[in-house]
Amino acid sequence: MQTSRRVANAQALPLYLWCDPSILGKIVYGADMSKDEFPGWHGTTIIGVRKGGKVVIAGDGQVSLGQTVIKGTARKVRRLSPGGQDVVCGFAGSTADAFTLLERLEAKLTATPGQLQRAAVELAKDWRTDKYLQKLEAMLIVSDGVELYVITGAGDVLEPEHDVTAIGSGGNYALAAARALMDSDKDAETIAREAMAIAADICVYTNGRLTVEAING
Repeated sequence: MQTSRRVANAQALPLYLWCDPSILGKIVYGADMSKDEFPGWHGTTIIGVRKGGKVVIAGDGQVSLGQTVIKGTARKVRRLSPGGQDVVCGFAGSTADAFTLLERLEAKLTATPGQLQRAAVELAKDWRTDKYLQKLEAMLIVSDGVELYVITGAGDVLEPEHDVTAIGSGGNYALAAARALMDSDKDAETIAREAMAIAADICVYTNGRLTVEAING
């Protein structure tokens, strides 16, 4: 399986490229979201697709606690506009933790307008080293229409090789479906929607009530 590139390790600057298949499958595709690190919590499925000069990030609306669906219409994809520069973010995991991270990311983008990679690396650095932030249980997909990254609590900023990435409890299903559709003539939004529909059919912690945000490069 092709793996994503690690764009930056927040503890080792300058930036460098690296990939580790054994870690990547756990971090990027949300395998750990249903394990003990998130006891009883299954947040969502989020997918990011980059194609035709546009990036689409889509997420479902289900929030589950154990065997119970708490909410079916949660909005887990947001558009930020710090300094007038649009950035779309999708999050999986604890909602409160994710909003804390989104606020931090917005502050980083305000300080470095138009430099998503730098802001993402700075956020990952804080997330990895700050004692408070280390306890936050969430993952992010972010894009400015050109760059597409996954930000993790391990201090990584990861860019997908095949212009598609997914996180959350149904991330593996959405990723596989989207990868299969990337060579078709379908646009980014259609691919994202169809991949999420397949994930919703397979993953019991994912529903079909989508939030979709598109951003042009």
